[in-house]
Amino acid sequence: MDARDIIKRPVITEHSSELMAEKKYTFEVDVRANKTQVKDAVQEIFGVQVDKVNIMNYKGKFKRMGKHAGYTNKRRKAIVKLTADSKEIELFEA
Repeated sequence: MDARDIIKRPVITEHSSELMAEKKYTFEVDVRANKTQVKDAVQEIFGVQVDKVNIMNYKGKFKRMGKHAGYTNKRRKAIVKLTADSKEIELFEA
């Protein structure tokens, strides 16, 4: 899997914005990717040193639209902690 296939997009929420002060960044990742692949992909794309990776899985929600019913897509989220001497990731270039 290519690094750009593993990292889908950054997750921008109020909580994830607060974690950026602690050098923790949140990304939505491929559901088949493991911690090592996520670490290597972030290091390759952003040129930073990763200390730790935490991964969370989310089940799809049950949704109905009239008589049709189904589930939304399942997701996987990774919180990546950078080393103390690493440069920061610029998600919002000003």
